[in-house]
Amino acid sequence: MLSGILGTKVGMTHVFNEEGHMITVTVIQAGPVLVTQLKTLETDGYCAVQVGFGEKSDKHLTFPKFGHLKKAGLTHNVRYIREFRVDDSSGFEAGQSIDASIFEAGEVITVTGTSKGRGFAGGVKRYHFKGQQMTHGYMTHRRPCSSGATGPQRVFKGTRKPGRMGTDTVTQKGLKIVSVDAERNLVLVDGSVPGPNGALVTINKVAAKKVKK
Repeated sequence: MLSGILGTKVGMTHVFNEEGHMITVTVIQAGPVLVTQLKTLETDGYCAVQVGFGEKSDKHLTFPKFGHLKKAGLTHNVRYIREFRVDDSSGFEAGQSIDASIFEAGEVITVTGTSKGRGFAGGVKRYHFKGQQMTHGYMTHRRPCSSGATGPQRVFKGTRKPGRMGTDTVTQKGLKIVSVDAERNLVLVDGSVPGPNGALVTINKVAAKKVKK
């Protein structure tokens, strides 16, 4: 069984559990994904299953990608291609369809996505700096002040300055699946996941931790 799947974030809503408590959930369109390549230890040095997800116009299909998908028996273009590591890829076959039925309610997962872009932001918004005085006559209300040491005659790497904010790869851990609609490939996840609506997300199962004796 594959350890994860690709999907798109649909949006957020709320549901009620058996006890009548309201739970805020994120709806994810999980799959179906198509197996495009099987990687083995002998040929690639590691075992993995490469999958394709989403639809894309064939006019953007390049010849190398066309040949790659043709080997898997696919006749249409896919928008995303990712791979998942497995212990043994012999249990899969090219062109196989994998849907949301690999998950079940109560499972703990991690969701990886790209956070929303915030554009160019200052230090107060980007790093939660306190800011300076807002009184009359003071001119550096939200501006960054000293850059630190002046001896090297340069700004050290990693110095917190104004700049691009957002569009970072974020992994949300410890999320719990509330319910799974296998017919419509919908997964309801307790809480929020990174990214805007319609963005690509990767759902991975959490391996059971081994208890030390």
